Amino acid sequence: MTVPTALHALTALEQATAVRKGEVSPVDLVRHHLARVEEYDSRFGAFITRTPDAALSAAAAWQDRRPGDEAPSALSGVPTAVKDLVDTAGVPTTYGSKAFAAHVPSADAHSVTRLRRAGMISLGKTNTPEFGCCCYTDNDLVGPARNPWNPALSAGGSSGGAAVAVALGLVPVAHASDGGGSIRIPASVCGLFGIKPSRGRVSSGPAGVEATGLSVQGPLARSVRDAAALLDVLAGPEPGDPHWAPPLPPGETFLGHAERAPGRLRIGRYATPATEGVSVDPECLAAWEHAARLLESLGHIVEDIPTPFGPELTGHFVNAWGVQSLGHPLDAEREALLRPVTRAWREYGRGVSGEQFAAAVNGMHRAARRAVEATSQYDVVLTPTLATLPQPVEFFDESGDPLENLYRQAAFSAFTGPYNMTGQPAVSVPLYWTADAGIPVGVSLVGRPADEATLIALSAQLEDACPWRDRYTRLRASV
Repeated sequence: MTVPTALHALTALEQATAVRKGEVSPVDLVRHHLARVEEYDSRFGAFITRTPDAALSAAAAWQDRRPGDEAPSALSGVPTAVKDLVDTAGVPTTYGSKAFAAHVPSADAHSVTRLRRAGMISLGKTNTPEFGCCCYTDNDLVGPARNPWNPALSAGGSSGGAAVAVALGLVPVAHASDGGGSIRIPASVCGLFGIKPSRGRVSSGPAGVEATGLSVQGPLARSVRDAAALLDVLAGPEPGDPHWAPPLPPGETFLGHAERAPGRLRIGRYATPATEGVSVDPECLAAWEHAARLLESLGHIVEDIPTPFGPELTGHFVNAWGVQSLGHPLDAEREALLRPVTRAWREYGRGVSGEQFAAAVNGMHRAARRAVEATSQYDVVLTPTLATLPQPVEFFDESGDPLENLYRQAAFSAFTGPYNMTGQPAVSVPLYWTADAGIPVGVSLVGRPADEATLIALSAQLEDACPWRDRYTRLRASV
């Protein structure tokens, strides 16, 4: 492989191959990406904390490994970044909050340990809203994450900083998390491929502050194969985890499934969200129709199905999310540092009784069972990722009534939250851009429980049939 001057134009797997072949050193690769962070971060808000010295030190250590040493993963030597909701030893981890601005964990999250063991090199902690509570990314530490395709627009959330970093080539792949759409939302609005894995696929330990089972960690990437390779790095249970997804058969990898044909699949589709009163933007419907036609052209059977969730799901989610927002205990002094929407969530959560919380969790489980049963005859379900197009940063302003902000969020992300309740794997695929403004509009594919493999194989087939890689070249030429 001839390595171009623009190292960031390579996929993560191509960068790893260049390192492995000695065509570029890990130190030079990290320096190149750090230079891009320096150039773009202040304009687009990708990072809360940068760690250039630690990154260069880790790159040098990887570079000094003994000749012939086997790379520990397909992504060894590749730069990445960690969402600032996840603990990183010795690095400020703020959870997007001024109340934790001085917080420095003494131990890594299991996912961070896996990244280190895989030989990946973190450049820092990516931008996130306070406690990951919102479907946009803004906080009182560094401000908003801005959409790379139009910086007047939000980059989505809560993994907005990670999405900005990947879309602009500050890192080729990034760690992210998703409790109500937080991987799929920024993937959609930033034109990326994102995987929300099955519940229990990636360990959330050892901190474990989540009481609902809604949140999972996973990859954001520019290509399906890169995302699959990062999922291979992150996946696997740890002792004490409350949920364990069945592993792949021995010898199989998610990256391997990206190289396999998915076969002829039966795909159900719907575009009416469970949340009442939400209308879907015509461009989101156009993206959904485009994906359906593409799937049919590839030989798959696509059938219309009823929305498998009822409107009662919204109430269950709100009660559970309100309680979950209380996962970070704070005294009154630090509570006062929180943003209005975070305080509103926590105030609401304190008002949810034990009986109401139990009813919410039980209601989510019952709804999840019904939905999985209703769609069990289909290999994959197709929906819009979002009900609206990317919104201006000011659309989610927190200076007014927090309830108005929450209503806007609920309408924006109406399709994503239900699949955090079912625990099924789901992806957002960037197959469509608006004709007038050139803004990406993702579509969502949902798999059977614990079946990321089929989603990855199908997504790779879609990427081959409707490539989006050249879009990033044009993006970088315009910013």
